[in-house]
Amino acid sequence: MSDGPIVIIGAGVGGLVSAALLAAAGCDVLVVEAGSAPGGKLRAVDVGGVAIDGGPTVFTMPDIFEGIFNACGATMADHLTLRPANRLARHAWGTARLDLFADPAASEEAIGDFAGAKEARGYRIFRAEAKRLFDALDRPFLRGVKTDPITLGWRMGIKGFPDYLNLRAYTSMWRALGAYFGDPRLRQLFGRYATYCGSSPFACPATLMLISHVEANGVWLIEGGMHRLARALESLGRSVGARFRYHARVREIVVKRGQVAAIILSTGERLEARAVVCNADPAALGAGAFGQAARVATPRISPRRRSLSAMVWTAQAEATGFPLVRHSVFFSNDYAAEFAALAAGRLAQAPSVYLCAQDRDDDGARRGDGRERVQIIVNAPATGDGAPPTPAEIDLCTQRMLDSVSRAGLSLDLGASAVLTTPNDFEALFPSTGGALYGPASHGWAASFRRQGSRTAILGLYCAGGSTHPGAGVPMAALSGQLAVECLLRDRASMSRSRRTVMPGGTSTQPARTVVTG
Repeated sequence: MSDGPIVIIGAGVGGLVSAALLAAAGCDVLVVEAGSAPGGKLRAVDVGGVAIDGGPTVFTMPDIFEGIFNACGATMADHLTLRPANRLARHAWGTARLDLFADPAASEEAIGDFAGAKEARGYRIFRAEAKRLFDALDRPFLRGVKTDPITLGWRMGIKGFPDYLNLRAYTSMWRALGAYFGDPRLRQLFGRYATYCGSSPFACPATLMLISHVEANGVWLIEGGMHRLARALESLGRSVGARFRYHARVREIVVKRGQVAAIILSTGERLEARAVVCNADPAALGAGAFGQAARVATPRISPRRRSLSAMVWTAQAEATGFPLVRHSVFFSNDYAAEFAALAAGRLAQAPSVYLCAQDRDDDGARRGDGRERVQIIVNAPATGDGAPPTPAEIDLCTQRMLDSVSRAGLSLDLGASAVLTTPNDFEALFPSTGGALYGPASHGWAASFRRQGSRTAILGLYCAGGSTHPGAGVPMAALSGQLAVECLLRDRASMSRSRRTVMPGGTSTQPARTVVTG
């Protein structure tokens, strides 16, 4: 085993969490990141000198992060200012609108006013089922190391056996939603949660209805934007001794006798490594992006298994004609046609559109006047390793997006400084993915079990990030970092004759208080 530090490749959420927890456990930790700032997909885009969230915009499950900060002798409040959102999102179908709220009774009332008492009752039953699925899988699956169907049943135990037999894995989400909602608009709304992990509601299992419970259980707004979370996690890691190197792209993971020995940067510099946590998409390992020796670490992922990518506009926009709130969704008239086009590798002709108005609160109140910071997302196929879109294709896609929101009365002027990130751009940022933003798609009953776990086929090499177990999304990426640390420390202890016990949180080092900037 090398005498070097534990090297974290990539400063995404999974890597940042791994670095902080390992450093808190007394390990020598070095993070190497190809970019200029922490965050990975949790990034800010500079638009005319203004930082706009260009990645995830919804913050849920804060208990996971509070536990991470606590393990490092800090609290989230030392680094971040959070505020719970009362309104989760505004949804539009042409001129029809429906808001969902943090208060389930308010959501139920809104659904009743929107679609009738029968649909409100269906929502109540659906909400209970989504909660049941989440509660059944939270500890044994989401917060546990990667498992298989048989071991999952063992983890759930006798009390959980009825839930194990009814995980809804063999029914598609879309079909299951039909049992709760007769109104196709509501089926469309709750089917959209499949896209939170880059999947189609027509192909993913109904188990993923649990995602709606995560959001219904609370959404928080982070003062200054979601990208501040990455800065806070970096500051947390530094406070317990982790070191960071930016503009340091890894060219190769050196393997000797089946075990990690070092990394080599693109400059040719060699850094010895006691162990490595790779916070890149596992597809990059299997494709040889980190050298031939490391290819055996993970299976190669077929492009057919990729999750969705996206066309993402970040802009200082002028928005009129529609009462935007922080999170607004504009649905297409034909959801089946939209996902059929994506499955065929094409952009939808009439896409659904998500818009995050980052200068607005959840009630729609605005900060400042004039133009406002927006991020706009349209789902796209993960074909970013193919030919880039032509200027004419980009213009057409932009016009289709504008047409979709205009049906609800929203008029958008994106301005001359708007930035469009395409699947090809995401492929450049996250190589060997085709621009897929969520790892492999969660299609079919076995997809979640096929996801890459913390351990790889190479000793001392671990994976973390939203493309690994337990799944996509900021909280899941954080859990993946925790699980990678758990596996790494357990493996080190089993290989050490001294068997010194080291666990995250075993430090009294006080966190550095910091003002986070974009």
